[in-house]
Amino acid sequence: MCHGHMKKYKAIALFSGGLDSILAVKWMQSRGYTVHSIYFRAPYMEADRAILSAKQNNIELEVIDVSEEHIMLLDKPVYGFGKRLNPCIDCHGFMFRKAAELLIARDADYLISGEVLGQRPMSQRRDSLDSVAKLSGVKDLIVRPLSQALLNDTLPIREGWVAKSDMLRFNGRGRTDQLNLAHKLGIKEYPHPAGGCLLTDRNYCLRLQDLIDSKELTLENLELLSYGRHFRMGDGDSYKLIIGREEADNNALEGVFKNGYMLLAKDIMGPLGLIIGDNITELDLRTAIDLFLYYNTKAPEELTVQITKHKDGKQIGDMFELVATKLNQEAIKQYRISYD
Repeated sequence: MCHGHMKKYKAIALFSGGLDSILAVKWMQSRGYTVHSIYFRAPYMEADRAILSAKQNNIELEVIDVSEEHIMLLDKPVYGFGKRLNPCIDCHGFMFRKAAELLIARDADYLISGEVLGQRPMSQRRDSLDSVAKLSGVKDLIVRPLSQALLNDTLPIREGWVAKSDMLRFNGRGRTDQLNLAHKLGIKEYPHPAGGCLLTDRNYCLRLQDLIDSKELTLENLELLSYGRHFRMGDGDSYKLIIGREEADNNALEGVFKNGYMLLAKDIMGPLGLIIGDNITELDLRTAIDLFLYYNTKAPEELTVQITKHKDGKQIGDMFELVATKLNQEAIKQYRISYD
């Protein structure tokens, strides 16, 4: 069958950066279809991995921030949460809906994704694929090139925009078909299958649950959530302490921090500390710096900590100093928001 007449129809691909999404895009392109790839970013779905993966595989990628809307999903997912706090099905539906809203602006006609039938027990069973499609409200425009030969024909196939003979029949959890196709298409670089979404990480979800319980679910607090160690402290658990793990962590935390106190141990190299909360008493502050000092491994048992207060990203008032004494590990356990 000749593909000449098909080229005028264009697909928007939901690109995650994983092998399946690379395969879906590259396969369609190899069959002569035009594909525009998009990655939707939120605080727990960073774009770095997708950007790198697109670059390595010569795929042009558009990154769009959907944080504000995506946070609302966490509040009340229609299909409830999967393992941990990941509303996978709702999220997939949301992504397709957002992509569909862009069809006209990007001069595209239908949507593709790398989903494989039966691959993920939670989100890719046939009934889940249907729920995703239903939620998105664009069910009939979705083509899943890797498994479409096994699925019901959608509009692009019925209309002949996409030839059914070009569709593959991958099924189940094995990766053999994928790896063979990758080899055939000359794809050498692709990320490890895990990763991508932090909502599947149990420590991250514990911190997220803490934000929700403390009624502190704001975009700014979410941006801080993926970095450092997190502690819930204070009278009535009124504030939070975050301590960077290493330099990249420190830089990331400093980049998104806007409101609260910043802590640095005087005259030694070490982590950055952030206190997030409004009404911090002096006693709170002292407990926080004692805990903070514990993670300054190069510091002696007692050391001066430099403290600055910030509002809307600007320092207010002068820096001040307090002497901290390292808290012991036992005392720290009660504050840490973590499974490990």
